[in-house]
Amino acid sequence: MSMEDQRIDEIRYKVIPRALIFLFDELERVLLLKGSKSKKLWAGLYNGVGGHVEVGEDIHQAACRELREETGLEGIELQLCGQIMVDGPAGIGVAIFIFKGFCTADASTLMNPNEGKLHWLNMNALPHLPIVEDLPILLPKIFQYKLGEPIIIARYTYSKDGKLQILFR
Repeated sequence: MSMEDQRIDEIRYKVIPRALIFLFDELERVLLLKGSKSKKLWAGLYNGVGGHVEVGEDIHQAACRELREETGLEGIELQLCGQIMVDGPAGIGVAIFIFKGFCTADASTLMNPNEGKLHWLNMNALPHLPIVEDLPILLPKIFQYKLGEPIIIARYTYSKDGKLQILFR
């Protein structure tokens, strides 16, 4: 298919692709990154690891690169388990591709990125911790996701007063 056949049009919805990775262990813990106080987004809050897709990468390559850059881990089998469309201003959105993996590495042996510190956290403790606002709803779905099931699909929008609204398919 030629570039013209792709029908890229300036007035159409545009998205910024990102990878978001959650690793779990046999103790039903999830590896999360607590953002440093100086971090621009999510300062002091727990979130998964991940980031933007670079030019020339597919989404899986981006997830593996982000995991390596933020944890030092390589060779973890990551499975795509979800996709979120986040509506933004002026017809620009964010397409978040969620990956799930299994890992037994001790958090003290992991490389900590400049953006914060990695922690293994018990899933039951999450409601009592400072976490990104969608994780109390999203993480249990990811934790329960089994290979072969339909992926989790969601759309995030914001109300006029700035409140996050989460819609699952």
